[in-house]
Amino acid sequence: MYAMSKVVLTAVELDLFTVLKDVEASAEEVCERLGLHPRAARQWLDTLVVTGLIRRENGRYGNSPAASRFLVRGAPAYVGGFLSRSGEMLYPAWGRFTDTLRTGRPQANDGDFRELVGNPAFLDRFLTMMDSLSGHLGPELAKVYDWTEHDSVADIGGARGNLISHLVRAHVHLKGMVFDLPEMEPRFDAHLAGLGLAGRASFVPGDFFNDPLPQADVLIMGHVLHDWSEEERRMLVGKAYQALAPGGVLLVYDRMIEEEPADADNLLVSLHMILTTTDGSEYTQGECLAWMREAGFQQTSVQPLGPTDTLAIAIK
Repeated sequence: MYAMSKVVLTAVELDLFTVLKDVEASAEEVCERLGLHPRAARQWLDTLVVTGLIRRENGRYGNSPAASRFLVRGAPAYVGGFLSRSGEMLYPAWGRFTDTLRTGRPQANDGDFRELVGNPAFLDRFLTMMDSLSGHLGPELAKVYDWTEHDSVADIGGARGNLISHLVRAHVHLKGMVFDLPEMEPRFDAHLAGLGLAGRASFVPGDFFNDPLPQADVLIMGHVLHDWSEEERRMLVGKAYQALAPGGVLLVYDRMIEEEPADADNLLVSLHMILTTTDGSEYTQGECLAWMREAGFQQTSVQPLGPTDTLAIAIK
């Protein structure tokens, strides 16, 4: 399992699938393009053939349809940002999992995001990872929730606006907002302009711990609460309640854990969070609904969001 994971993560790290975009190459040509020694390269490539991510014909390698869709940099459904982050942080952190079990401390932690957001290299990697996730969840959220009764939506901690772009593109009546740290604003402007959506959403600078949340019909906290302690989660849900007018809606989505888990996927994601954050983890659907009710929300419910996430809905 570890060996196969590293084979795939290394291919993403080296950007092999982008190199093979629309072309086929021999093992020797791959080595030349990527600066590899030939000793292990052919067997590495053949292992990727066995996984189905690339194909080999007459000694030349090319992408599978899945790799072309998900692993070529710049593709709309690209998930390489998330996989790159996994290779950098999660893969080595799991090698020290025993230490976390004994101490409760993370084994890989970038530090305070509010400080690191000023690091362009970190920010580029982070945004690529976030876009990998929102690129799949954005269309789902646009489809499974009824937006017809709402005029405005604000994505809290929405980075450069990838999620909000899917919502305003699918529902042209919506006024979109992204609330995030001021350093994100130039990247938000550039990203929305690049998508042809300049003017369809606005950026509201602020820190959701220290500043009031923006007013909108719907507030979204997607993959936000799992980064923080339970006390901070309660506080953020409470701030959302205070920001909403009567009838306003809070949408929270994360890889929530079922009360009686049927599989290990979201439990493993929760362990990822424990390994890489000071206080973060996933949480149960029941815990999320309890925080919403404690904040004052009267109507709460949950429903699936894609194959892995849960969407919690709270109406004021």
